[in-house]
Amino acid sequence: MVTWAWRVMGGLVLLAALAAVSLAVLVPRLAGATPYTVLTGSMSPTMPPGTLVVVRPVDAKDIQIGMVITYQLDSGDPTVVTHRVVAQGFNAKGEPIFRTQGDANDVPDEKWVRPVQIRGEKWYSVQYLGYVSNVLTGKERQMGVYLTAAGLMGYALLMFASSVRDNRRRVVEKESVHV
Repeated sequence: MVTWAWRVMGGLVLLAALAAVSLAVLVPRLAGATPYTVLTGSMSPTMPPGTLVVVRPVDAKDIQIGMVITYQLDSGDPTVVTHRVVAQGFNAKGEPIFRTQGDANDVPDEKWVRPVQIRGEKWYSVQYLGYVSNVLTGKERQMGVYLTAAGLMGYALLMFASSVRDNRRRVVEKESVHV
């Protein structure tokens, strides 16, 4: 009984680790999305510091008020912010522009956001997983992809072997009943 409980506990820990790596690394990579980590409390309580935000590309014409977008503070600058769109309009060139605001902030952001600055819209977010993502370097993330794939294949093989074993037991039990 104790051995069974340890196996179940170990399986659950393995599945939780695989799920975390999948959400943080594998799913975004396969879907062409980008993971970011929320570093400030401007989007609290829905996305407190440490939240992993996975952002997928979006066309500026599809952005609507209420959407959460990630954008560069200045075009070409790698520093990004994830805030909610609270207003939209057009600049003198006729380009769409967006006013954003953090959910926890009392006032909108000072500058309007241009399409060239937008990295994408929030696809999904997972609280606290951003801390793990920040610790991993590019090589470690790649290793995480490989380990996740290997873990999933190993789990599939284990399930297959278990199924074959159970089928053999049923066959043996049927044969012993007929004898």
